[in-house]
Amino acid sequence: MHPKEYKKEKNGTGHMTGLQLENSEIFVDVDFTDHKRVNEILNDENSTSFLMYPGKDNFNLSVEDGAATKAFLGENANIFILDGTWPCARKMLKLSKNLQALKRVSFDNEITSKFIIKQQPEALCLSTIESVYTVINILNESGVEDCDTKDFLLPFEKMIESQVHYILNPNPNGYRPNLSKELTPKTRYKKNPQRTVFYNQES
Repeated sequence: MHPKEYKKEKNGTGHMTGLQLENSEIFVDVDFTDHKRVNEILNDENSTSFLMYPGKDNFNLSVEDGAATKAFLGENANIFILDGTWPCARKMLKLSKNLQALKRVSFDNEITSKFIIKQQPEALCLSTIESVYTVINILNESGVEDCDTKDFLLPFEKMIESQVHYILNPNPNGYRPNLSKELTPKTRYKKNPQRTVFYNQES
């Protein structure tokens, strides 16, 4: 997790993922090259480690069958995820020589993020918790994992519901009290002029 994400986003999806996911750990830094705990995991001879990051030459979990996925990941796999804005994630990867050396996994996303109040750089980008949720379900289908994901996104969905509620029902003594109760969720594509959330100001 990037330090900016850790300090400013206490309700961020990385924190939620850590709370929802068993056997997970959160490490906060920008350069993990000399990070003691990260290197302990990477140097563990009884496990294998991978980086989940988009790319053309990655092992695509969505495409490969269960047998190929099991053979690739091994019996005790660790998957590292970079949590932060896309610019922050790219910087973390650029500086962290040990993470750069890892084999990478990715997936084909065909859903639209529910994070309607936050901008994404591309149409099908997902938040950290949505990405992990998607990967776990893929691994469940391939027989690599056996996890119950029924309520995995519940804290995330409740947070979005609460934030949208306060946008549509602002405190009359608070910020911009004359906003009308109309919310236009943005699309995810960067070049789309409706990418942002628009508020209609009453005259």
